[in-house]
Amino acid sequence: MVYQALKSFLIPILVSLFRPKVSGLRHVPQTGKAIIASNHLSFSDSVFMPLVVPRKVTFLAKSEYFTSPGLKGFIKKYTFKALGQVPVDRSGGRRSEAALLTGLQLLSEGACIGIYPEGTRSPDGKLYKGRTGIARMALESGAPVIPVAMLNTAEIQPTGQVVPKVMQVEMRFGEPMNFTGDPSDIQTLRNITDEIMNKIQELSGQEYVDMYASEAKVLIAKARREAVKSDLKEKRQVRKSTKRAPKKRN
Repeated sequence: MVYQALKSFLIPILVSLFRPKVSGLRHVPQTGKAIIASNHLSFSDSVFMPLVVPRKVTFLAKSEYFTSPGLKGFIKKYTFKALGQVPVDRSGGRRSEAALLTGLQLLSEGACIGIYPEGTRSPDGKLYKGRTGIARMALESGAPVIPVAMLNTAEIQPTGQVVPKVMQVEMRFGEPMNFTGDPSDIQTLRNITDEIMNKIQELSGQEYVDMYASEAKVLIAKARREAVKSDLKEKRQVRKSTKRAPKKRN
């Protein structure tokens, strides 16, 4: 009830401010279990996409979205809860296994769930290697996978920005993908995941990077720290050179 009420309230705002351009929405099954697999550029991905899909979409959202402090944390927590999102720990190991089981339980109940195969937001707008959990979930549940490309959301709401920028958002839904195979075979899981990511890339036009987004974030953060250190070092050298320079006599 809260979900439908919030959706009814937000849709007019979405349409009037962000003028969503949506294609392929017919590919989302009206009923029955389904997995929507999307690229992930912004926090707002999890708001815009569920609003345009006629049926309820339950995202397996990072637990951090429900525990962040301050005003931004409160807004995230309230929005995700109202939209029916489920908090899961996606940090890896047994915790990721628990997230998988949560998704399988929802699918067994006929739900439509949303997943970001990259596991986290892209740090630079590129499309990164997918985690194989989505393949295992598709095989064990038998649910079709609908690939989706979100466009412009990184510009609408960059990481750390609370109030979104008003500009057009675009969503492209691809044809359902059905898979069969052994969910315990690592290579099968990797092949299926790569196939899903290839389709998302085809829809989004993003540059693909054969690396996990979480690894890329570490490298980018390191490069930024090194750049700051280099800049500070250069400034210190300039100051030293200025002090050592002989003063001109009149």
